[in-house]
Parts: sequence; structure tokens; C-alpha cells
Amino acid sequence: MEMRGNVKSLLFRLFWGAGLFIILIAINYLAVKYSLRWDMTNTKQHTLTTETKNILKNLKRDVKLTAFYVGIPPKYLEDLLAEYERRSHLSAGHITTEIIDPIVQIGYAAQFGNVIHGKEQKVIVQSGKERKDVDFSESPLTEEMLTNAIIKVTRPVRKIYFLTGHGEYNTHDQGDNGYSIFDQLLKNNNATTIPLMLGMKGEIPADCDVLVIAGPKNPLTEKEEKIIKEYLEKGGEALFLIESSPVGTLDQPLSQSDQLKNPSLNSILNEWGMKVGNDIVVDLESHVSGDVGCPATKNYPPHDAIVNNLDYTFFIRPRSISILDNRRSTVKVAPLVLTASSKQSWAETDKTLQVKFDELFDIPGPVVIAAVVWEPKDNDKQSDTRIIVFTDADFLANNFINQYNNAQLGLKTIQWLSDMEDTVLMKDKTIKVERLDLTSQQLKTLTLILIAMPLLIIVGGIVMWLKQAS
Repeated sequence: MEMRGNVKSLLFRLFWGAGLFIILIAINYLAVKYSLRWDMTNTKQHTLTTETKNILKNLKRDVKLTAFYVGIPPKYLEDLLAEYERRSHLSAGHITTEIIDPIVQIGYAAQFGNVIHGKEQKVIVQSGKERKDVDFSESPLTEEMLTNAIIKVTRPVRKIYFLTGHGEYNTHDQGDNGYSIFDQLLKNNNATTIPLMLGMKGEIPADCDVLVIAGPKNPLTEKEEKIIKEYLEKGGEALFLIESSPVGTLDQPLSQSDQLKNPSLNSILNEWGMKVGNDIVVDLESHVSGDVGCPATKNYPPHDAIVNNLDYTFFIRPRSISILDNRRSTVKVAPLVLTASSKQSWAETDKTLQVKFDELFDIPGPVVIAAVVWEPKDNDKQSDTRIIVFTDADFLANNFINQYNNAQLGLKTIQWLSDMEDTVLMKDKTIKVERLDLTSQQLKTLTLILIAMPLLIIVGGIVMWLKQAS
């Protein structure tokens, strides 16, 4: 009986050990295959953004990241490069990384054609014949620096021409009303912005990927409009950002010259099935800064390439867009952005800003404030015509672009027009010390709680002690 018991015990241990061994193998297999990790930092310091993950997932070319660092490299640098390589290997594995000391490995460093001194720190990003040097001597290397460099060596440059000469928004202007932030976002995605004065150039360059007309204050000449029309008819892509209608008051009505300001460009847009209204869109229910003329919305008809997963955007004094029926059958027009409210928004035609809905003249909501046009290529043109019209140019200005999802909408618009791959809009991962600001009433309540709780505990203890003593 004792021998039989020992055999059973031995078999039990063998089965238990084999089962444990199988479980350990399964755990290791799942860990390697799915690479499950948790980043507990508030700003996700050790996790790549969704944008970067998409870039790495869709890479079609090998990319090598070579970091030059004299001495022992910091842990954050090793972790960042390792994370890029790890994420890449979850798909096609196009990313390889290395960290070298150019003083110790002077022969290898010489192959890159650089003289590296002790204080210089850089990453050389290479793909084929393309190369981008990223210097991080003055500040730590960031995900934004690396991802932007990868984009620049793996994608063709997009050329975005901005019309000038009519008071348009300036991509070099760093003031509140400038477009310098939008300009930098485009550059981060390997797009070059180029000013275009049609009056002097006389044509739209053949290498133009997207023509941007950003809020002209003064009318275009007939010759300029003709050039733009011909460009679109041949399969061009354009982004129209129309400025708000000039307004007056009962005491100071608009002069004839004022009425010509901020042209609608309907002489161009009418041929593509759109008409920009001479009005101001208001939304009494969904607006920002207490201004009913600044509607906030996330009312986007389905258009996955532009507005998929997009949250609220807002616009400054936009106009209405009407979709015309008398257009070529091949021209497809669809709303892109509408006001959020149906009964509380409308296109106000009273130019003295007496905001009151008039069913005889005003257009009831939801009102179209952005529209998209598409016409497929045919025998007369080699590419599709793509047009997007917004009846506001301020939403991409420096003062407003970083609010709500305005920047995302601007980037996605250029992405669709230029057939650009995934755009990157990095979030700030700077470690911040969070501060809790309390009102005076909240501070009094918190102080009362902090004082009252210990007193209640002491009083309760005394009461219990007296009961036990009696």
C-alpha cells in the first residue's frame, strides 16, 4: 500500500510539474506575441502615440536610427529607441536602432561623414538614400523629433501653395492672426508651404499638390479667377477658406467698398455646385466664448478620411453654404461640417447683427459651414478634382488652431486633398506638476472636514472608553 501511495504521489508531481511547464510556455508565448505592457505614467511617457504607431505599422521601407552619444547613454534614450524597434517588429519590422559612442567607435562613426565632438548628441535617421539628422544636444530626444524625421525620409514631399496678394493669412506670421503654427504642422508631415502671387506668376505651378486660398480680404482679378478655374478643371486640388461677411450697424451701415471685402469667390465655386451665403451663421445653443456667432460643433456627415473620430471644432463668424442642383452630373458635393443645433441655429442675413430668426430670409439649421467636392478623372484630365470649402479662415489661425480639434481638422483636410499618408499631430508629453486650485468655499469645506474627522474619532473613542469603564 505504501509503494502504491508513493507511485501516485510521484505521478501527481509529474503531472503537476508538466502542467506548470506548459503554462509557463504559454505565458511566454503570449508575452512575445502580444507584448502586453502597462504605462502607469500620467502623460504616457513610455508609450508611443497612436499616430506614431500608425506610421510604424504602415512603413514600406527600412529605416535605421543611429544615435551618437559620448559615454554611457541615458536610460530614456535606450528605452525610446527600443520602443520604436519593438513596435515596428509587431508589424513588418522595418525599424532598426543602435547607439554608438563616436569617440570609442571612431572608425564606424567616420562612415557617416560627421565629426562628432564630446558635447554633440544626435540621431541619424536613414532610409535608402534619404537622411535626416536630429540634434538633441540642447534638450532630450523626443518621440515627436524621431517620428517627424522618419516621415521626412520615407515620404515624398508635398508642395502646398498659399495664394497671396489679396490680404490672405500669412504662413510666416507668428502673431495671433498668422498661420505659422499650421505651417509648422504641415512641415512636420513633410509638406512644404510656398507663397504664390498669381498676379506675377501668371500660372499655378505644375508641382502644386494643393492650392490654399486662406481668407482673402480683397477681390481676385478676373485673370486670377480664370487661372484657378482652369487649374481645377484639369484635376487640381484646392482648399478655400472664405472669410466672414462684413457687418455694419443701424447707425453705420456698410459702404459700397466695405461690401466688396472678404469676397465669397462664388464666381469660382458656383461652377462646382456651391454657393457661399452673404450671411453669418449663429447657434444659440452650441457656441464658444459666449458669442452665438462662434458655433461649436461635431455634426459631421460620414467622411472617414477627414472627420472620423473628430471631436468638437469651432468657427468664427462662418457663412452658410448652399449646395446647387444645376451642376455637372459628374460633380459630387457633400456637407462636411454643419452646425450642432437644428432649431437654435440659422444663417442670419441681417447685416446689422440683430440676431432674430426670420423665416422669409434666414436659412434654418443645421447649417452647412464646410463642404467637400469630388469629380473623378476622365479623358480630359489625368487626376481627380478635389475641393474643400470652409466659410471661416480664423479657425486655423495661431490664436485658435490649438483649441478643440481645429488643428486635427486642418491637417486631415490637407491629407485628403494631397493623398498624404497618416498625419501626425503630437501631444505634449512634458511632465507637469499638477496643482489643485480650490475656491474659497471649497477650501473652507475641506478645512472643516480635516478638523472635524479627527475630533469625531477622538470623541468616539472617549465615548467607547467610558462605556467600557462603566
